[in-house]
Amino acid sequence: MQIPRYLLLAFLALAAVAAAAFPQAEAGSADSVTAIGAGGRHTCAITSAGGVQCWGQNDSGQLGDGTTADSSVPIDVAGLTSGIVAISSGSLHTCALTTGGGALCWGQDSGQLGTGAATNAPSATPAPVCADAACATPLAGIVAIAAGSSHTCAVTSDATVKCWGDNEDGQLGDGTQTASDTPVDVVGITTAIAITTGESHSCALTSAGAAVCWGSNGEGQIGDDRACGRRCSAPSPVAGLDSGVAAISAGGLHTCALLDDGTVRCWGFNFGGQSGDGTSANIRVTPVPVSGLSDILAISANGSFRGHTCAITGAGGIACWGDNANGQLGDGTTVDRAAPVAVTGLSGPVVALSSGDAHACAIVQDGRVLCWGHNGAGQLGDGTQTERHLPVAVGGPGGLAGDANCDAEVNSIDAALALQRNAGLIVSLPCEANADVNVDGEVNSIDAALILQFVAGLLASLPA
Repeated sequence: MQIPRYLLLAFLALAAVAAAAFPQAEAGSADSVTAIGAGGRHTCAITSAGGVQCWGQNDSGQLGDGTTADSSVPIDVAGLTSGIVAISSGSLHTCALTTGGGALCWGQDSGQLGTGAATNAPSATPAPVCADAACATPLAGIVAIAAGSSHTCAVTSDATVKCWGDNEDGQLGDGTQTASDTPVDVVGITTAIAITTGESHSCALTSAGAAVCWGSNGEGQIGDDRACGRRCSAPSPVAGLDSGVAAISAGGLHTCALLDDGTVRCWGFNFGGQSGDGTSANIRVTPVPVSGLSDILAISANGSFRGHTCAITGAGGIACWGDNANGQLGDGTTVDRAAPVAVTGLSGPVVALSSGDAHACAIVQDGRVLCWGHNGAGQLGDGTQTERHLPVAVGGPGGLAGDANCDAEVNSIDAALALQRNAGLIVSLPCEANADVNVDGEVNSIDAALILQFVAGLLASLPA
């Protein structure tokens, strides 16, 4: 619609006043989440009630809603309305940990669901993981779970590790290369406290702060200087990391570790800058320090081929490095980065983070979820399939039209924020899709004017 110039100038003047009065309006949230898991082309989250919602690609039933239809906004996982404490999304499957120490998985089933009935067909609702090959009882006593590309691993309450699924590269860690559709014991680990899985390798963190890995080592992702060869069917110590490791995260073909001193080291595939040391050539068969990082609180690596890693900083921001072909580094570009760059437009301190194949998601302090990167299947959850190079709020156009800051109200603060976005004073909005009230694909001064007209009662409703 066309707005007369004099009206537009008047409303923009009002918006400028509001912008001066409320330069950093607090964003709110109607739906709060406590944990996030980004997978291949889908994402899942645990709600504050302990339930699970997922969004994105669903051709293998990885959203768990009983269908194979994609969704660009969050939908409920069938039967999981409470009682879930951890979530992990793999390439085409998802697994959850219950308050009782059980494990549930759904999605593509070539053994990675652990249900003893691998069919190579979608399993679109959660099913309990079996305790053993007999599959007479469900797996119990689980304290951590990680879904990889086509395998899954879990830490038990007695500090051992069990894995199931594909084992072509020894990623199950049982000393063989034989696949298993029920859990098998990883050999030689008795003090595990954390687990992570990549494309076809796995790593564990021990109570002594040591990192050990197993599986594919073709790109150096085990980090042992190729001591165990190119395929490692049993755990091998990561060189130089026999103590002092606080967390570990496996990407597709690379791995990163957070140390007790707040620094990060990475190893493996490095042709997109995955090592984070300022280079983007060759592979790293042993860990190297990531450039310029200190005071890091958490890390998350992913990516099926090239891969990227993101980290939460002590200040509550995020730094990312590696492949950026789809904007998954969140710096507003699609340029690969061999050293960390800051994610912009997070609109609040970050408390949790998860990297997917070519996207990433974060939970900010008020419980909202922001995502960025590839969105071809709706894995950003913003109601679109539009690639985003900066964070956008999960929920998308289904929200309140004009509510730019997600506080469930439309007022002059929203108009001010839209105007600031148009002027380039801020790079994104918590609910940018809501702020695009005339649905022309951008947030600009026209949207600000429309919001102010609605607030003043000159418009009965907003177009979006």
